[in-house]
Amino acid sequence: MIPRYSRPEMTRIWEPENRFRIWFEIEAHAMDAMAALGVVPKDAAEAVWQRGKWEIARIDEIERETKHDVIAFLTNLAEHVGPEARFVHQGMTSSDVLDTCLAVQLKQAADLLLDDLDALLAALRRRAFEHRHTPTIGRSHGIHAEPTTFGVKLAGHYAAFARNRARLEAARAEIATCAISGAVGTFANIDPRVEEHVAAKLGLTVEPHSTQVIPRDRHAMFFATLGVIAASVENLATEIRHLQRSEVREAEEYFSPGQKGSSAMPHKRNPVLTENLTGLSRMVRAYVTPALENVTLWHERDISHSSVERMIGPDATVTLDFALVRLTGVVDRLVVYPENLKANLDKLGGLHNSQRVLLALTQAGMSREDAYRAVQRNAMPVWLEGKDFRSLLKADAEVMRHLTAERIDHLFDLAYHTKHVDTIFRRVFGE
Repeated sequence: MIPRYSRPEMTRIWEPENRFRIWFEIEAHAMDAMAALGVVPKDAAEAVWQRGKWEIARIDEIERETKHDVIAFLTNLAEHVGPEARFVHQGMTSSDVLDTCLAVQLKQAADLLLDDLDALLAALRRRAFEHRHTPTIGRSHGIHAEPTTFGVKLAGHYAAFARNRARLEAARAEIATCAISGAVGTFANIDPRVEEHVAAKLGLTVEPHSTQVIPRDRHAMFFATLGVIAASVENLATEIRHLQRSEVREAEEYFSPGQKGSSAMPHKRNPVLTENLTGLSRMVRAYVTPALENVTLWHERDISHSSVERMIGPDATVTLDFALVRLTGVVDRLVVYPENLKANLDKLGGLHNSQRVLLALTQAGMSREDAYRAVQRNAMPVWLEGKDFRSLLKADAEVMRHLTAERIDHLFDLAYHTKHVDTIFRRVFGE
């Protein structure tokens, strides 16, 4: 997590002040529940809320001696609360605080990421409708295939991020669980109703079975979801990078006045933002494997997961947040060149209609094998010699025994390929 790729909205979630604020609320809400159950005095619970304070520097100072972050926090808290602090953390263990806090932080991070996805979806929707009927060549293996529209291309990415949003909603719900169950998760020294109270206050659900720690398959699913979202970011970024290549130049990142593309070549307009997004996406996905490995812990609890999560929690969420916001800006200001889209579409002399000709010949009585050979025989000179596909077909005696010149002309109608664009849009965006 470095400032260059961070936004303050997300970094604040992982700063010590927010972490200790959550720790305090967990302890204070637990005290309220225990007071209501008659386990601790009510005035002790009130004292925690009234006098509860902490200082980050003081906590760090205590931790240097105790080598235990939760004890350092509780010690500093007690310095402000006074004698009533002896009732704080009663029947609880460190993981009750740490795991419940992490659940709150990941829920907060998910909320920001959902907002990011909403903004990206809005930009993709707007640009897709803008180019709903802008024709372009579709490519498979990087090679011209058949026509589509630029709007349909963007609609596909919209659909992917809509799925990602649903996945993140589910991951948010799965990660947002509270565990206040004490040592080895048996509630031996704390009433389960305390956990229920804390969960309700923090907007979490009760963890059905914690073994002193919340099961890490929940966290693995959360970070795996972030990885899938990052993969979708890279997918769209890579598409834009390809379209911006000089030989293609169908679309490009906005190049602002005064921007410089190269220290050596003043003419350069490089896809620096989408290249950056490609790299950031790789980093987010790199955090998925450690999260999966964290699922395996010794018996009821160890802390082999702890150091991992202290890194990947902030880094994955901060990086993905930055990437989504950057991608939204790229999409929003993407420069599209319809004339280049059409020029590239027409560059191969109509070869994109080869399947239409193939199908027409089979419908006219030729075997598929003979029809394929006839179409390919006329397609290759277009590739190799730059000839016109339609003219070659009309000069082929075998083809003309089955098709008329008028029929061949009809097979080169661009509208044929885009006749179901509106159907695709209804499926992606709704009525």
